[in-house]
Amino acid sequence: MNGDEFDRLYDAHYMRVYSYVMTQTADPVLAEEIAQETFFRALRKADSFRGASDEVTWLCAIAKNLLTDERRRRSRAAEMPAELPDRARGPEQAAIDGDTSFRIHMALHALEEPYREVFGLRVFGELSFRQVGMIFGKTEAWARVTYHRARLKLQERMETNS
Repeated sequence: MNGDEFDRLYDAHYMRVYSYVMTQTADPVLAEEIAQETFFRALRKADSFRGASDEVTWLCAIAKNLLTDERRRRSRAAEMPAELPDRARGPEQAAIDGDTSFRIHMALHALEEPYREVFGLRVFGELSFRQVGMIFGKTEAWARVTYHRARLKLQERMETNS
């Protein structure tokens, strides 16, 4: 795709792609970023466009995939603790952290199956929800729900035992 063709594509469809993403996100900054990235990817992969659909359909499919990736990235970031433990703390804090860790493991040990195993595979095994679901012969959604229920049960037990 040469520069003139790209300019025509951009001028003809930018607002439609932006509007599509905006309806999905309600975030003008994110919508602009996704729309820009959509056209960048379209430029890089112009040779893969077979013309089986309209250009705007192709562009919106790219935007949809980028939006899905962004949501996954944000979901993973939300699972990360806001603050990583400070390894430079003194022995008193290390003892408190050790005690907390022991209490978490005790609560986890008391957790019934499949919650205990799903939680362990996700947290300690660092497996994706898809992989956890595959291990159990279930869906990714089942793994997500089971993991989140396990977290709630652990939090509940930690609160009652503190």
